[in-house]
Amino acid sequence: MQKCFNFKFNLFNSYESPWEGTKVDKKKNLKSIDYMRQKVKKKNLNYNFLRIDKEKDIEIFDNAGWHFNNIMEAEKISMKLKSFAHEEYAKDEYSSIKNIENKIEKGIDLFGRGHVYKKVILDESYPKYILNNLKEFQKFIVK
Repeated sequence: MQKCFNFKFNLFNSYESPWEGTKVDKKKNLKSIDYMRQKVKKKNLNYNFLRIDKEKDIEIFDNAGWHFNNIMEAEKISMKLKSFAHEEYAKDEYSSIKNIENKIEKGIDLFGRGHVYKKVILDESYPKYILNNLKEFQKFIVK
């Protein structure tokens, strides 16, 4: 379970935190990448023990790091959205550079879901690499 941040290293996304997208498995046990993506979720732990589709060997790691999403310039986010599998996000209302810059400035979700992100302080819980290179990453830190 990871803290999720959007657009900037210190723009906290409480709506998608904790992020459970990162998964680990031993190669010998890996059924498929799609299986990991779709079936191995925290919600499986709440299923009735009689469910045959329940993944039984899930170990959850709390505070397991950070998920930094779209930490890039608006131009690159636009390019990403235009080449995204969900082609509905290639429309100008999502992918125009001006629109993306506006949403980053306001700290709001790109997809109109009503998410508003919160500025947090970069503290010792962050990766040492980021903390040691703050000058290099200034454009990706909310002042």
